[in-house]
Amino acid sequence: MNINPEILIYGLVFVGVLVLVEGIYLTVFGKSISLNNKINRRLEMLEKGGEREQVLEQLRKEMSQHMKSRKLPIYSILAEKAQKGAIAFTPPQLIMVMGALAVIAFVGLSVGTETSLPVRAGVSIIMGVGSVFVWINSKAKKRLSMIEEQLPDAVELMVRSLRVGHPFVSALNIVANEVPDPLGSEMGIISDEAAYGRDVGEALKHMAERLDMQDLRFLAVAVAIQQQSGGNLAEILDGLAKVIRSRFKLFRRVKAITAEAKWSGTFLSGFPLLALIMVQLIQPNYYDDVIDTPAFIPACLVVAGFLTANVFVMKALVNIKV
Repeated sequence: MNINPEILIYGLVFVGVLVLVEGIYLTVFGKSISLNNKINRRLEMLEKGGEREQVLEQLRKEMSQHMKSRKLPIYSILAEKAQKGAIAFTPPQLIMVMGALAVIAFVGLSVGTETSLPVRAGVSIIMGVGSVFVWINSKAKKRLSMIEEQLPDAVELMVRSLRVGHPFVSALNIVANEVPDPLGSEMGIISDEAAYGRDVGEALKHMAERLDMQDLRFLAVAVAIQQQSGGNLAEILDGLAKVIRSRFKLFRRVKAITAEAKWSGTFLSGFPLLALIMVQLIQPNYYDDVIDTPAFIPACLVVAGFLTANVFVMKALVNIKV
């Protein structure tokens, strides 16, 4: 079996470009931008001497700048994911990163392959844009998943703070100081906004809508109702924490139950394409006897249609709503 080494080079260049994105990000903004840091980014910025108002303004800008730039070419496909991932790069910087990665990919393909110039240029552009999109999508998924996991503990911490006599804004500040990123900085922003006069319920609602997270909407509604009609907020949040934790356990259970079906669907959707690539690598002349027949192109279109339909059908079968 003779496998074209250029295929491997294409894959290695894409992986290298993808790793380079993360490297550039950490180099520009430091390790505090990483979601694995024990101290949340807001506290680290304050400890380095940043003024509270300046830190608040910078974090708010990072978390809302992307949706304001949806009209930029190409960028519209990244805006929503970049907002949920709180990507610190500005939209122009992200576009510049795409261009730089495309140039690096072009150089890598020029050194390692002998394909024609138009093909190298086209593939390099796809790699530049695609690597940034994959990176932002993974960042957004990881960040939202971590917030969902941190939220029950954060609400329970608020409950304990309220029960010992702290006001709700102080409870938020305690969460902001004790909980690591990403939720720590998010709560810190709300705490700072409340200190400057913004309504807490409105700030929580804005965060829930920005992150598009149902559990945060529950928290915002609970706080808003308590502000308007009164009541024991500690007991309300205690019940909410139990609901959120139960929902989280249910989602995990459903995810575990449907994992096999999802992997089966992914395999069945990707196997025909993988088989086609392997046939072309192992025996490039496999279709030479039929490629000139009138039925070849229509048959290819029919197969492509079935493969596309298969992806949507498999996704619908394993997409269980809870």
